[in-house]
Amino acid sequence: MQQWMEQLLVLLALPKFGLSTVFVVALISATLLPLGSEPAVFGLVKLNPELFWPAILVATAGNTLGGAISWWMGFGAEKLYERVQHKPAEARVLGWLQRFGPKACLLSWLPVVGDPLCAVAGWLRLPFWPCVVYMAIGKFARYLTMTLVLLHAMPGAWHP
Repeated sequence: MQQWMEQLLVLLALPKFGLSTVFVVALISATLLPLGSEPAVFGLVKLNPELFWPAILVATAGNTLGGAISWWMGFGAEKLYERVQHKPAEARVLGWLQRFGPKACLLSWLPVVGDPLCAVAGWLRLPFWPCVVYMAIGKFARYLTMTLVLLHAMPGAWHP
């Protein structure tokens, strides 16, 4: 069993498969499913330093697409459930999101609240493409920062 797992990890780390794995993990982690994609990005870059920028860009694309899916999930949920009675705290948050509009999606990189934020943006029917652009900016900044921090915290083969 251990040998099989090691072979699978080696296979997934290969540039041919590693970037697609990072894309899928980043996409899934941006939906409402609890999964972190930073370890996948870090692992790929640590094993294949030459894939630093492709890994960052592929993770950003996958995570942004996952955020867009969450936006559509929120949009669909709102259409199914038109009127919701909001508690005062919920009304404040929704008011804040409506006031900032798509720019609030810059915060989609935040743990715990970032992915639901994308769904709420859809629920509020904030403009889709501006939301996606702001999601992409926030997610790119997160992947770039987290990967650089991890690479410098765990030095080894990688040198910029």
